[in-house]
Parts: sequence; structure tokens; C-alpha cells
Amino acid sequence: MFDADLASRGLGIELVEAADGAAVARMRVTDVMLNGHAIAHGGFVFLLADTAFALACNSWGPATVAAGGDITFVRPVRAGDLLTARATERTRYGRSGIYDVTVTRDDGEVVAEFRGRSRTLARADRPPAGGDVTTTDATGR
Repeated sequence: MFDADLASRGLGIELVEAADGAAVARMRVTDVMLNGHAIAHGGFVFLLADTAFALACNSWGPATVAAGGDITFVRPVRAGDLLTARATERTRYGRSGIYDVTVTRDDGEVVAEFRGRSRTLARADRPPAGGDVTTTDATGR
């Protein structure tokens, strides 16, 4: 899944490890990720956490997507900071799951806490191999 994730890889996010409901990803904050206050835009921090979450919930094998996610920003992040996101499965029930992600700076300080809710796709919901999604209207066109 990560190999096909052009958004995450395009931002320099690295997969450190993923297995059995857990994952670690990291990203170096660059100047283009800064907002008007000269701190990292929260969307980039969210994206890193969301990527670790996706890696963790997909580590079991079946295609799984986010049903929702929330983040709390704890400390500011600056250009040059190396962020590490550690995702941990809290629970899975049926086709749903809950995952927590802690994002830390390279000095060990927690900068954000994220909680994601996952949903494993039913076979009919899954996109075809190769990632292309084909849609049809009510007439089958």
C-alpha cells in the first residue's frame, strides 16, 4: 500500500516499520510546510499521523480506509524538525477499528496526538488492482 501512496512519499514520509496493527513513519519538516506563523501547518502533521494510522490498520492485510480522525496539536513544529508518528491499534471490532498515533519531534517531545477510526472494505467496495476506480451511473455507463 505504501509503495502506491504518492502523496505521503511525495512529502518525504518514510515507512520505518509496520506489522500487526502498529506502524512507525517519519517525515522531515521543510520550509514549504510552514504556515504564516513560521510553524508547520497542521495539515502536514495530520497527514503524517494519518499515514502511520493507514499503515497500521492495513498491516493485517484486508484493504482498510479511514472512517474518521481527530488530532490535538500539543507543541509547535518548525522547519528542520524530524517528526516520528507511532501508530498503535487500540481495538478492532467487526470491520471497524480504533488506532492512536503519537507524533514526536526528534528531541522526544510529543507534538500531536491523533485518534483514527478505520473501516475494512467489503470486497465489493474495494478498488480494482492497480488503484484505478471505475464508476458507473444507474444505467451501467
